[in-house]
Amino acid sequence: MNTDEVLSIFRDAKAILEGHFILTSGLRSPVFLQKARVFMYPDKTEKLCKALAEKIGSEVPGKIDYVVGPAVGGIIPAYETSRHLGPPAIWVERVDGKFSLRRFEVAPGSRVVVVEDIVTTGLSIRETVDCMNAIGVEVAAAACIVDRSAGNADVGVPLIALAEYEIPAYPADRLPPELAALPPVKPGSRNL
Repeated sequence: MNTDEVLSIFRDAKAILEGHFILTSGLRSPVFLQKARVFMYPDKTEKLCKALAEKIGSEVPGKIDYVVGPAVGGIIPAYETSRHLGPPAIWVERVDGKFSLRRFEVAPGSRVVVVEDIVTTGLSIRETVDCMNAIGVEVAAAACIVDRSAGNADVGVPLIALAEYEIPAYPADRLPPELAALPPVKPGSRNL
């Protein structure tokens, strides 16, 4: 599956929004990929995650013990990707503002792939990698459905993207006038 095919699924689900958005990273953008509108359709989600699982399978050698998703946005794609890869799906969630693997026990030395929905700066993946490393788990790679940084985000491990779609993102104090003229909306889930 290529970038055009991925974006076609997002368009079909009416999940590419235009306006003034405050991203989970805090950056501002004229485009927001509302993956929840894609994930509400099991057939669309399966198609994307099956293709992502195939890409992970071709790029990550060796056994994967778990697929890990950062809560909230990574839970559905991690689960659905794991369904096609085979290992169990687990997730990290925030405890006192920091990712923790609070619902699951994973043996030190286990090997995982982190699966995220959309990457902008890569912060959620980096925090997930840090959480896994702290408990002695090896992160073989990370993967996402859409890398909106087009390969520029550093997640601390190799990043496998089903699609790369460079979308402008700006610090709040450096907005272009046309974006600054619109009221901002914050649709992300970082604070959940």
